[in-house]
This record gives sequence, structure tokens and C-alpha cells, in this order.
Amino acid sequence: MGPSSAPDLGSLCEASPTPDPFPEGEGRIRAALASATAALAAFSQTPRLDAELLMAHALGIPRERLLLHQLDAAVPGTFAPLLARRLAHEPIAYITGTRAFWTIELSVGPGVLVPRADSETLLDAAVDHFTIRAPARILDLGTGPGTLLLAALAEWPTATGVGIDQSDTALDFARRNAVALGVADRASFAQGDWAEGLVETFDLILANPPYIGTDESLPREVAEHEPGAALFAGTDGLADYRRLVPQLRTVLAPGGAAILEIGATQSEAVCALLSKQGFTVELRHDLGGNPRALIATYVA
Repeated sequence: MGPSSAPDLGSLCEASPTPDPFPEGEGRIRAALASATAALAAFSQTPRLDAELLMAHALGIPRERLLLHQLDAAVPGTFAPLLARRLAHEPIAYITGTRAFWTIELSVGPGVLVPRADSETLLDAAVDHFTIRAPARILDLGTGPGTLLLAALAEWPTATGVGIDQSDTALDFARRNAVALGVADRASFAQGDWAEGLVETFDLILANPPYIGTDESLPREVAEHEPGAALFAGTDGLADYRRLVPQLRTVLAPGGAAILEIGATQSEAVCALLSKQGFTVELRHDLGGNPRALIATYVA
């Protein structure tokens, strides 16, 4: 994906003082979704889904209700401004204010990394590791809006955990998400520099560090909107792993697992860093077949 000029949507994006910007007989949601999908296809990998999510948000209803009951209804006047924001490459999650991840729904917005489905690989790996016993204490390093920690707490209802991030904005989202999900009594959040200064140990450590090289190109919706501090990690994308990995032994409980997300080309380099610290390492791939997570364990 990359910069693209948006096709002319005609009446779809024109401002209108009335709730329905389409002429009578043409202003149905079904037609609006088709037009929006065609426009979004210029740069989005999921143009139809994007259009449906925007329309559902404009109507204030779940997407399922839109598809089952509203396709022949009038287009709300709030849809065109939302579509214009997406055509300017703003992430869908920022526009709607939410993103589904694992089994939970998270509030997100400018200043936080948008949760990706690929990161669910870390939860899959954790579930496989803790088949006999559940983790009692969970640490999420670089928690963002609480993504990995809150998903893990939903998976293990008896667990408690800590989320660490350097960003005040991210921590504010994380705390609000914990309240919304009903786990504020099991989740605490603190500002910090990876695991530096932590004195307790954790059964499960999850981390999605920045791993994009500073010279790498990114889609506009990422490069122009999401926080660079959560994306870039030196010219080779490994700067944060070099700082994080040596801290893990002191905070990982015996029998526990530290599970790190990696870029598709970084498995060998990060595995070497972990092995140097005495970890046994297992690689996990995401649903697209790309290397995505490293599971680090050690025997005390």
C-alpha cells in the first residue's frame, strides 16, 4: 500500500444540509457501500469491510445489524465525513474509536498503536504454553491501549497483571479499557522503560516492541497517523530488542514464558539475542505464514 489519489465520489462525498446526500431512489445504503468500496479499493486491503464499519458507525449500530436490516435504508448525513477521513488514509480504528482484538473490544485513538490481528499470535502461543496451569501474574511491556494484557486477562479470569508503557496517552487508553472491560481490579498500569526497575517476577511476559527500521516505508495510514515511537527501532529495527532482552531473565518466573512479537525477517537476529541470555526459543508463525512470535523459556 502507499500514496494514492482518491477517485471522485461525486455526490457520495459532497456536503449536504440534509440527512440523505443522494437523490431520491439512489440514496440507499446498499449503493453508498458499493461506491465507497470502489473508492477505498485504491489503497485499502479491506475496502468493503472499511465501508461497512464506517456506515455502521455512522448509524450507531453493530455491523451485523447493518448487513441484516439496514441495506435499503437512507444514508445518514454523518457517513460522508467519516468516509472523507478514511480516504485521507486515517486508520479505521481511529475513526470509529474501537478495534476488536482476540475476544475483547478496545478503545483506541490518535497516539496509540492500532492493535493488529497478527499480534493475536502471541495469545495463541501463550494459550498453548499454559495448558496445565494458568499464569497467575502477567506482564505486558509496551502495553499501548492495554492490548495484550487485557486480552490475556480475559483468557485467564484468575490472573492479574501489569502493563508498562512510556506514553501517557497509551496508559490513559489502557486504564479506560480496563474499566470498560471490568478488569480494573486485576490490571495496573505504570509508566516505564521496558522492564527496568521491576522487582517482581511474572509467569507470562508479553511484548510487542517497535521493530520497523527507520528507513523502511510504511502505508500512509500508519506513517502519517500512528505514533512513530511505537513503530521505529533504529536502522535495523532491533534497537529495542537489544535493550529489552537482557532485562527478561530478572522478571520471568521459573517455568514461565516471555513471548515477543517480531518482524517477518527478524527471527534469527532476535533468537540470537535471546539465546545469548540463556533462553530456549521457539518460533511461531502468524495466520499468513510469516514468522511472528518468539517464545522464550529457561530452566532455573
